[in-house]
Amino acid sequence: MNKQHILLVEDDASFGIMLRSWFEKKGYTVDLCICIKDAQKMLDSITYSLVLTDLRLPDGDGIMLLTWIKEHKMSMPVIIMTSYAGIQSAVSAIKIGAFDYLEKPINPSVLQEKVGEALKLENQVIQSEEEYQSEKTKGSNSNQFVYGKSPAAQTILENIQIVAPTKMAVLIMGESGTGKEYAARMIHQYSRRKDAPFIALDCGSLSRELAPSELFGHLKGAFTSAVSDKKGVFEIANKGTVFLDEIGNLSYDVQIQLLRVLQEFKVRPVGDTHDIEVDVRIIVATNEDLQKAITEGRFREDLYHRLNEFNIVIPPLRERSEDIPQFINLFIEQANQELEKEVSGCCKDALSVLKQFQWRGNLRELRNVIRRAVLFARTDEITLECLPDSIFEEKDKENNIALFLIENEKERIQKALEISAGNKAAAARLLKIDRKTLYNKISLYNLDIDK
Repeated sequence: MNKQHILLVEDDASFGIMLRSWFEKKGYTVDLCICIKDAQKMLDSITYSLVLTDLRLPDGDGIMLLTWIKEHKMSMPVIIMTSYAGIQSAVSAIKIGAFDYLEKPINPSVLQEKVGEALKLENQVIQSEEEYQSEKTKGSNSNQFVYGKSPAAQTILENIQIVAPTKMAVLIMGESGTGKEYAARMIHQYSRRKDAPFIALDCGSLSRELAPSELFGHLKGAFTSAVSDKKGVFEIANKGTVFLDEIGNLSYDVQIQLLRVLQEFKVRPVGDTHDIEVDVRIIVATNEDLQKAITEGRFREDLYHRLNEFNIVIPPLRERSEDIPQFINLFIEQANQELEKEVSGCCKDALSVLKQFQWRGNLRELRNVIRRAVLFARTDEITLECLPDSIFEEKDKENNIALFLIENEKERIQKALEISAGNKAAAARLLKIDRKTLYNKISLYNLDIDK
């Protein structure tokens, strides 16, 4: 399935063609039809990631199509397009399950934002019981752990080993991309629940309306779009572990419901009058200051203390640079498998640059850079030429200041070569000249570049 396959339902031919062209330029695959009947035929034969439909259509309206989609248990998000006069109907459509609506004339930036949000929700993976068993059978190495050798990494590992065998709730704190979910999975693997499901849910992608259903489940008919019973993550993860990422994004109402689950170990699906007992370990993560959120009235203090029975702080990658080589080796191994390459490691100069970079995106950013570098590698090593310009820009600013203070050209060239550890490509970039010019200058000043 193309994960970005969109069905566009619009009876205004010129507007529909214009929208389709806009989507295709953005890299989406788009099918265009003009009425509900044709849309239903398309939906019966193709699995779409998103349906974008006009409210008014020749053989009905977008709400009729939305209702049909829900009745046929299709889960893709639906966005309704309408003129100002139809906004009330579009709002009604949201109440019965539409993801959002767009007011005509369409603002491209608003369109891009809402489509992106809808596709993010559609692509969110919540392990079902069947998926869990499948992963267990395959023995996937996608959740491979790297412990690290730094004192910070060793402290994290010790804390994980201490808390894992207990039933305590764990709060993991750290910047985005530091590996909070990896830490949560390690806790699960070291626990007595390791043979039961580990279910991860990103609270940042849940709307206020969607969160109770995803967390606690719902009964068929609980609301208009509830066409069948649905288990929530707590019921799916029974006997196992639930990991809630970006916990600070949950609405206040849902926080109250979550607190009840933690106190009584019971969930009540939306639309039900009976509780279901659950036995789960809960681990949560956040990249924001929950104490500040409590002060601002956005997060319940009693829930915070219930979740914070044990906390683990994961420092940013820039504070444990000695772990970077291990992470690089792991990401090279993963990229080799994905890209069918045979890169064995980094050259000394490239590794030095990577260790000095600030990595504001942490492990996620490092992984992306290494993946790109493996793709561009022409030998069995990642060299400086394989790294993106963004890696050098930050360090170059500091080095350029040092070079600017040197008026003598020969000394400036010598300093550039010293900074770049003799790498002429890097020295030329610092000096803002091409490599040929640098070679001429080295010859002119009779510089010994082997020193």
